Amino acid sequence: MHRLLCALLLTTAAAVDTDKTCASDDCMAAKQVPVALLGVGGVGRALVEALVGARTHHKDVYGLRFDVKVLADSSGYLAGDLDDAQLQSAAAAKADGKKLPGATKGDVDKAVASLGEGALVVDVTASGSTTPLLIEALKRGQKVVSANKKPFSSDQAAYDALVGHPIRHNNVRHESTVGAGLPAIAALNRLSMADDKVRKIAGTFSGTLGFVMSGLEAGRPFSEVVLEAKAKGYTEPDPRDDLGGVDVARKALILARGLGWRLELSDVNVEPLYPPEMASLTVDDFMAKLPSLDEDFAKRAKEAKARGEALRYAATVEDGRLTVGLVSVSTSSPLGSLSGTDNLVEYYTTWYDPSPLVVRGAGAGGRAALQGHWRTWLASV
Repeated sequence: MHRLLCALLLTTAAAVDTDKTCASDDCMAAKQVPVALLGVGGVGRALVEALVGARTHHKDVYGLRFDVKVLADSSGYLAGDLDDAQLQSAAAAKADGKKLPGATKGDVDKAVASLGEGALVVDVTASGSTTPLLIEALKRGQKVVSANKKPFSSDQAAYDALVGHPIRHNNVRHESTVGAGLPAIAALNRLSMADDKVRKIAGTFSGTLGFVMSGLEAGRPFSEVVLEAKAKGYTEPDPRDDLGGVDVARKALILARGLGWRLELSDVNVEPLYPPEMASLTVDDFMAKLPSLDEDFAKRAKEAKARGEALRYAATVEDGRLTVGLVSVSTSSPLGSLSGTDNLVEYYTTWYDPSPLVVRGAGAGGRAALQGHWRTWLASV
């Protein structure tokens, strides 16, 4: 995802003011792009390393230098002329469980505002609390690049304030909110620009659940596959955050809103992969109870296989309705041919019918996430 963000960053930078200069030799003659980076978790730290490593490439190929002037998360922030050593030191400290220097939310807001018009505000947090800051940044002429689903899948009014009417294609980019590194939103935008009416979107938007479905297709017990996914770091610390389907629902809602639909998250019909009585258990108790679900999932997977089908955890956007849950699809279909952690989105349109436009690629893991985020940065400039 971070590489997708960097690519989108380049596109945005083309419109940024070029008045600023810097003293170091490596940034002379390059257009200076001030950046506020919100979030120093796994993706944020990987993004820092990718940015530092791509300095020469960005200068030689695009004539750009991205200068992180604000680095912030929920623990604190750094602001000023941050050099690469300071950025890497802060990222390393966060990886060791340390905090950034303390600050209030107002301090971060002021630091971001001080960057002025044309700056990039990059959100790689997983918090809805950044929504007001992003909206204010757009009002003052700054540009927003986000991998954070929550601002774009919260209430409709917030989405409208962020994306705008008409749509702010050049001011806000949120490609990485859907499908990790896949250009799912870019594909949808291009269909819209061509006035190719989209009648249906279907897909699997979770590499974690794709991994689980592939395990079921191979005849493995549900609980065993979930345990392995957790051990590999594919799931959240509480696997119910993935198995509950809400993350997939948020992504489906973002795509539906990209069609112009006016819906709330509560309008999405979501089928979790565990019964309601397991929702209130502790994580340890939930994991201990998982084997009780094995028989039912094995039965459903076997029945699907007998029909030449496979189980997939998919989202469907069609006829004004959003549904998320377990479906059985032909193994010869694009969805049925998926394996492992791949994500896939199908667009059925006036022109792409009956054969849909398909966007497919890696959907889990830091490298896929980094690719998505990096490309988004570069496209935003």
